[in-house]
Amino acid sequence: MERWDRIGRRAAYGAALALLPYVLIKVSWVIGSLAGLAPVGGGFSLAGWVLFNMVTVGMAGTGIALALALARPWGMRIPGWLVAFCAWTGSGFLVSVLPYSALSALLDSGSGDRDGGDDPVMPGWEAALVQFGFVGMGLGLAIALPAYLRRRWPAAFTGRVGDGAGDGEGAITGSGAGTPPWSAAVAAVVGLVWLYWAAGGTLGIAHPAERTSGGYLLTGMGAGWALVGAAALWALVRARPARLPRWLPMALGWLGSGSLFAWSGWKLPVTLSVSLADPSEVTQPENLAVATALHLAAVVAGADMMRKLVARAAGDGLRGRTTRPHRDGSRWAAP
Repeated sequence: MERWDRIGRRAAYGAALALLPYVLIKVSWVIGSLAGLAPVGGGFSLAGWVLFNMVTVGMAGTGIALALALARPWGMRIPGWLVAFCAWTGSGFLVSVLPYSALSALLDSGSGDRDGGDDPVMPGWEAALVQFGFVGMGLGLAIALPAYLRRRWPAAFTGRVGDGAGDGEGAITGSGAGTPPWSAAVAAVVGLVWLYWAAGGTLGIAHPAERTSGGYLLTGMGAGWALVGAAALWALVRARPARLPRWLPMALGWLGSGSLFAWSGWKLPVTLSVSLADPSEVTQPENLAVATALHLAAVVAGADMMRKLVARAAGDGLRGRTTRPHRDGSRWAAP
């Protein structure tokens, strides 16, 4: 087993272990609220609070299963599309938010966030364990995912961006090689709007007084990944710069599109549900129509960007040799 492969598997196990405390905390919140021993989060009814936390428990359980799939031989036998989708959304949620976790800790702004629905009076040790779970899972995925993807689809992550230029750039864009993909253009527009908001812009902001330092930072992180993902996809389409290692724009495009799809896919229903419920404890800074349009555009653009990245990887794989797993997890080359 190669050295990086061993490191990737160990990182996957570490990611699964890191998220276990989060699951236990969320389960304790559900049981405690049903038994009347723990408070219900602000802006939620009892039923809504239980549903919200059970959804997050399911998401965390999926993340743990994904981490184990990246480490165990049976993970190579799961359909590739399923592993890719779960890994894409999981890394979009967690890996892309790692810079936010580090910066928010430095700015001491994490405790003021209102995005997740967590009660602001949660004990410090619980908040620390929740943060540890997210950071540990994100770091683990950041190491384990490349190792797994390289084992399963090596041809898509080797070589240079300019290798085989002219063999399918039009197919990936749906037009000419020099035309930016529409999804990259949409992602860039969404990213620029978010960047404007993160810089303090108020156009499209209905309640400026409700903005927090954590909200500014999280919006800026989303903007950055949207712009990075758009630039990465365009680099692959244009095959420029020609000597750039292919794995770099593939990885950045993966994270950028995953961040758009996962975070906006999460925030869109939350934004709509909070706005429809109109709880007095929660007021969203953004205009409802503008926020909804941006999240919807981000979800659609992120999904199409990933589709184009898969098409790019498939084209590269056809020019190389693919690998398939034996039952024990070892590989054989397919002609």
